Amino acid sequence: VNPRIILSTAKSILMIRPFDFGFNDETSKDNHYQKKINKKNIAQLAIEEFEKLVKKLKKNNIDIHVFQDDNKYRTPDSVFPNNWISTHQNGDIVLYPMSAKSRRMERRPEILDFLKNRGFIINNVIDYSFAEQQSQFLEGTGSMILDRKNKIAYCSISERSNKELFIKFCKDFKYIPVSFHSFQDVAKKRLPIYHTNVMMCLAESYCIICLDSIDDQEERINVISFLENSEKELIEISENQVEKFAGNMLELINDKKESLLVMSKSAENSLNEIQKNIITKYSRIISSEINIIEVCGGGSTRCMMAEIFLPKK
Repeated sequence: VNPRIILSTAKSILMIRPFDFGFNDETSKDNHYQKKINKKNIAQLAIEEFEKLVKKLKKNNIDIHVFQDDNKYRTPDSVFPNNWISTHQNGDIVLYPMSAKSRRMERRPEILDFLKNRGFIINNVIDYSFAEQQSQFLEGTGSMILDRKNKIAYCSISERSNKELFIKFCKDFKYIPVSFHSFQDVAKKRLPIYHTNVMMCLAESYCIICLDSIDDQEERINVISFLENSEKELIEISENQVEKFAGNMLELINDKKESLLVMSKSAENSLNEIQKNIITKYSRIISSEINIIEVCGGGSTRCMMAEIFLPKK
């Protein structure tokens, strides 16, 4: 594995052990993957799923930094930190404006202190959360898929992914913006997919993407041409596979410099042999059962891992 791979792919991740995980009515308005589960001990079951995933990642030599959520605020979605924070190689941290009021309390200064105490260097904090005042939102690497090597950012525009803010981020961080619209079938209607990282996963050498969800022909062609020009092998997934979270995966590099693609068990089970064969040309698949977190929270493994690209002391 040569050093350029590590440019785009994280070697360390931040994860938040949930305290008060549960169904969030507020986020379910436009997250059509969320379903109410009729079980008493949902928060405890989510912690168990979280622990199994962490254990599996550690066993595969991934550098994980786990912050314990507490009862300071009621944050039912704290297990999904990638929506409010992104970190960058130059020591920048970006804080993002969140659509759901209940999720804004997830942006906690203690978590930045926690990263500093773990030896990571933070030079600047760029805070876009002021945009909440204008009801403009951009939910981190849920809203944007960053190709850090080629400096291209992909964004499916939705209520939670504001185009003007996306363009502002790209100007500030010198990314080429590629925006489009993606949709899913909900009760016989075509409704926007709330986060880009549900229908698209970008790895160093390949891209897993649901092109069928991009209804506009020109937008679709534009996305394909950017991906092909940056030499990504395309692995197409269906809308049905998107519902099983096959777009919500993350490539990581472990301390043996191996490429691992982390996904949920339901995502892995939805893949066909051809798709798996292309992935395994480049990455080893790591999967874990997170059924409660997926169904009740409407997010999967990608959302649970915030990549740490910060320099280290």
